[in-house]
Formats: sequence, C-alpha cells, structure tokens
Amino acid sequence: MTTDLRPGESRKPRFLTRLTSRLATPESELEDRELQEDTWRMGATPIAALADRSEASVCGAVRSVTLRPRVNVPALVVELYDGSKTLNLIWLGRRRIGGIVPGTYLAVHGRVTYKHGIPTIFNPAYEIKPVRGH
Repeated sequence: MTTDLRPGESRKPRFLTRLTSRLATPESELEDRELQEDTWRMGATPIAALADRSEASVCGAVRSVTLRPRVNVPALVVELYDGSKTLNLIWLGRRRIGGIVPGTYLAVHGRVTYKHGIPTIFNPAYEIKPVRGH
C-alpha cells in the first residue's frame, strides 16, 4: 500500500474537511449558496441571468418591503434576493400584501424590465413558500 502522506501526517476524513471548510466560510456566503441551490432545485432562473424584456420565473427571499406613495397610485416595492443578485417586484395600486414581509420566501413569475439597471417585474404572479426549497 502506497501513500502520498509525509511522515507524521494523517489523512482527514472527507466530512471533517467539509466541516472545517464550512466553519471557515462566512455565514452570508453560506446563505447565498443555499438560496442559489434553491433556485436551481425549483427550476427557476437566477436573477443575475435575467434578460431584459424576457418572461421569467424566479425565487428568493424578501429582503425589504417598501410603500412608495404616489399622488394617484401607490406602489408596493419588494426587494427579492436569490443569492446571485436582487430583483425589484413592484405591485401598482397595492399598499401591502398579506404574508409578504422580510424573510418570506417567494416564487414569482412575470416579464422582466431593467429600471435604472435593476431587474424589475411589475405586478408579478407570486406564490409564498412556507419553507425554502419546498
């Protein structure tokens, strides 16, 4: 039996190597990876890959919910993050949508437009997911 180990070295089990790597990785990077894996698992398009004027299905976690009051029509703006980039979801004429709060996981579908360089979907169809990836 041959080995590539130097005298006095031991071979770490593979799980221990993965655990050490995971512990050394910042938590935000781990969350990004989990969100990206959920996007892949759900068959959604990564936000970073969205093309202008295309129809897309995306999923991610709500980062913020903002009401932009307008003179005639209010606009509810939701920032969605999938681990690759953020996307603005804008519902015209809405002041709030029950269940959509920061931390909620959403699957959305609609036509993408770029507004000031930010991918945006107006009045998307959406589904609130109770547990990420399900």
